[in-house]
This record gives sequence, structure tokens and C-alpha cells, in this order.
Amino acid sequence: MRPTHRTLGFAITLGLLSSTALASENSHGHAEGGEACVGFGPQTPRDIDSLVGENKRNIALAPPARKMNLCNIHFHKNAEHKAAAFAIYAGEGDGHGYKSGYQCAISKTLTPAELAPTKESICASDHGDLKPGDTIEVHWVHSSCDVQPGAGLGSCLSDKCANPDLRVETQVFTLVNDPQALNINDMDYDGNMVGGLHQAKMLPTNTGKPVEFLGSTTGPKYSEQTCSPLQVTWSVRPQCAKLDINSVGEWCKSNAFKEDHAHGVRKLVTNPKLLSPITQ
Repeated sequence: MRPTHRTLGFAITLGLLSSTALASENSHGHAEGGEACVGFGPQTPRDIDSLVGENKRNIALAPPARKMNLCNIHFHKNAEHKAAAFAIYAGEGDGHGYKSGYQCAISKTLTPAELAPTKESICASDHGDLKPGDTIEVHWVHSSCDVQPGAGLGSCLSDKCANPDLRVETQVFTLVNDPQALNINDMDYDGNMVGGLHQAKMLPTNTGKPVEFLGSTTGPKYSEQTCSPLQVTWSVRPQCAKLDINSVGEWCKSNAFKEDHAHGVRKLVTNPKLLSPITQ
């Protein structure tokens, strides 16, 4: 059961996982009526404002990001997680993880200049491109393995390190047409080494104390009925920030991770039996 090297968002193929038939969905796209997957560790994404969780599998938190190797950066269209600052539901979705998730509250109060159309299409794919006012969730994935950053979650593993500690530093952004806003390239890798470890040049600050919790990989292939088997320490910042959409377009054209478009989202996990307790 070998992981794929090109994944849909932060998801991984580890062979067939047991699951029940797809359940019906309520107005927020959450699976209902089906039997939740059991025997797995806590799942992700979640509402980070809720501390409730009944999955107490004994899993140690991963080391801080500065003590691990950055192995991948990618982003999702709309936020996979939910918080007070990004709680606007985007819709039921298209069945592939797109047109769902959550949007930043600040995306509804942008100026005409911030919402001005871009000169060219941004990070276009079969599922559309990015527009000013869109929300994205960026994941900086870190591994305890001695690996080189690259494409997909496969870059976080190696033949000699098949079960690493994983940590994901997470920030939700509203895209604006404004060169004075944050630039994603300032938070890229570009071969940056600190103390012999691969590191992002900068991680987001001034968006609140990150909420840290135990969870899993994400991506639309997983649900409350089909759980992800990997164990991940998440660090999700609770506030949105504005990000220059043109910098994202530049990044999609050339980066070490071969990322050229936004990935779909996994629907929010709400079953307490699938969530870890948050203690901070």
C-alpha cells in the first residue's frame, strides 16, 4: 500500500479503506445517517472554535515546525476548517470538493479596488480559476523525515522513513487585487535552509494564536464514513489575512511543489467521536 506522489489536496492513497455507503447530507454538506468510521485516529478538518472531541487515541504532538523539514506547500479553494473569522458556508459543492468549504467574513467588505479583475487568469484548472474576493486555505506541510520538499504528500515520506511525524501550519486568506497585501512568495520555500532543515522563508503572523490539535490528512476523498489513516498535528491560525492574488498567480506558474491550482476541500468533520479534544 504505497502512497501516491500526486495527491488531491493533502490526501493520500493507502489502499482501500472500509466505509459505509454514502449518507444523505444536511444543508451544510455534512454526512448524516451513515455509520462513522471506527478505529481511526482523530480526523480533520474541524471547527477550531469548538474544543469538544471524544477521540482520545494516544498520539503525541509533532515537534514544532522549526524542528522539522518543510516537505510541501499547497492550497485549497475556500477554507477546509471553520472559525468565527471564516464561517460563511460556500455551498453544497460539486461532488469533487469544489464550491464548498468556508469563506472569510472580510471577503464581503472589500473595496472596489481590491475586487478589481486581474489582468490574466489566476491558477486556472478544470474547476475554474481564482478571483479577487475568493478564500483559500494554505497548508505548509512539515515532516520528521530527512526529505527534500516536492510535489504531493509523497515528498513527506521516504523508503527509510515511511511513518513520519507530520505537522501542518495553516492560514486562511482572502484574495485581493492589491500589491500592498501579503505576498505568497514571501512565504515560499525557494531553497531556504535553517539549521540544516528545509523551512519556509516566513510563516504567517498577526492572525491570532494558532489552534493546535491532533487530526488527519484532508481532501475530498475522505469523509466521516471514510477516514484518513494518517496522523497529523495541525496548527490553524484563527483569523483571515489579505493576500495579493497576483502573487498567487506567479506562484502557480513556478514553485518547487509543482502546484498550479487550488485543491478541493474535505467536508467539515462534526462527529465528536472523530475529533480530538482541544486543550488550549
